[in-house]
Amino acid sequence: MKITIGIDIGGSTTKIVGFQDHKLKIPTVVKADNPIASLFGALGKFIYDNNIQLTDIEKIMLTGVGSAYVEQPLYGIPTYKVNEFISNGLGGQYFTGLKDLIVVSMGTGTSLVQVNGDKISHTGGIGIGGGTILGLSSLLLKTQDISQIMDLASKGNLRNIDLQIQDISKDALPGLPLTATASNFGKVRNLVSEEDIAIGIIHMVLQVIGKSAILSSLNSNIHDFVMTGNLVKFPQCKEIFQSLETMFDVHFIIPEQAEYSTAIGAALTEERGMDMKQIL
Repeated sequence: MKITIGIDIGGSTTKIVGFQDHKLKIPTVVKADNPIASLFGALGKFIYDNNIQLTDIEKIMLTGVGSAYVEQPLYGIPTYKVNEFISNGLGGQYFTGLKDLIVVSMGTGTSLVQVNGDKISHTGGIGIGGGTILGLSSLLLKTQDISQIMDLASKGNLRNIDLQIQDISKDALPGLPLTATASNFGKVRNLVSEEDIAIGIIHMVLQVIGKSAILSSLNSNIHDFVMTGNLVKFPQCKEIFQSLETMFDVHFIIPEQAEYSTAIGAALTEERGMDMKQIL
């Protein structure tokens, strides 16, 4: 059986997956200066890593903001554009098997996609995400190197940055433990270390994303959130989302290979009967 390719093209990063006989091939991610360069770099690397030929590929499904720049079929292979939010939803279902969930796509910003069975809808988003971490780190830490930011954060002390309930009250508040955040960066009065700033930035961004996801579910019966995108690589995700689970009685799921969720959803679009538009 031939291979169906799913490609999520960002501004400069492209993620690619493939399915053959319902089995996932080795996924690939490539960064480049522009979306077209990253697209062809990713496709070439994917073909090489999986030891396949162009003739093995039946169709290519494109999604993501960078797909707008693709105006012709790739290598003569039937090529389609599919809705990014639909891809988000299908990717979340693929990882969890759940019918009802909210997929939280943590990229440069954050989008929220609600899934109710076969109905997938984009419910909104926030301008907080990886771009926020990079921008604030550039201003406050003079770096946009993610590895360096992670390393600094691993040595930081959040108590030097965030104002917690225990800083303003001797007793826990209803539904809020003493360690709950009262104000992000609300404790900063004097110079603090770069390590403390780094953990403060990451904690603020991830906490805002988690709470925004919870707020987006208030008018539904959904309590399961699938976290996808590049921010899942931050080691602080697990601790932050676990604390929100305890406070709000919800469930955050961080799948393996979560950064490829949208590409996986794109590859599944035809199989799930969703709309797609062929590039001619």
